[in-house]
Amino acid sequence: MPKMKTNRAATKRFKRTKDGDFKRQKAFNRHLKTCKSAKRRRNLRHATMLDRTEKARVRRLLPYA
Repeated sequence: MPKMKTNRAATKRFKRTKDGDFKRQKAFNRHLKTCKSAKRRRNLRHATMLDRTEKARVRRLLPYA
């Protein structure tokens, strides 16, 4: 059986935690920041966990993570 290929885009976007969840960065933080409040921009800085409904899909893209 040949090795499975890892999706390189997913490798750059997600990191697996010790308990098997995936960590990701929040969206909408690249530009147009003047119309966003300071509180919203501050909250966008922090990473968050991937939703459980998307977990199986990402696990398929990262077979060895």
